[in-house]
Amino acid sequence: MAETEYIEIGHIAKLHGFKGEVSLFLDVTNPSDYLHFSFFLVELSGVLTPFIVESIKPKNKGFVALKFEGINSESDAKFLLKKKVMVSAEILPELDENSFYDHEIEGFQVIDTERGNIGTVVGVIDHPSNPLLQLTFQRKEILIPLNLDLSKKVNRKDKTLTITCPEGLLEIYLG
Repeated sequence: MAETEYIEIGHIAKLHGFKGEVSLFLDVTNPSDYLHFSFFLVELSGVLTPFIVESIKPKNKGFVALKFEGINSESDAKFLLKKKVMVSAEILPELDENSFYDHEIEGFQVIDTERGNIGTVVGVIDHPSNPLLQLTFQRKEILIPLNLDLSKKVNRKDKTLTITCPEGLLEIYLG
């Protein structure tokens, strides 16, 4: 049996009212995809602890008002502040073939349609207005804005991400 992979989707940002609700910041592309989840895992002292969702309502800019069963007061909810919220990778919403979750492409080779292999994905830097694909190539770091129209093609079998970089961007890093 394969070990289950857990993905951080956000964190408890602050209290929301006095009846045990919290504001959960969902650090994901489409927060509305997570409004139907019946439970979340909260990391408490290094242990992933399941909490059953009593109610969840969208707010703005990635925030949702979240109420867990059994958390009924401000003092009950305080211990959740700043805690990571996780889900099993197995229950993440399915994406179309050329979309991806940030964690999913770590280790993929990035192929530029003009230059060929331009490096290995180290991660995605999640700046709110300008997410960046972080690569390493010949011991150099390359950052490529993901909000550009890169004509992305994801091949999960071969672990490749094919893109078309804007003219001149790679030269900044590779000369």
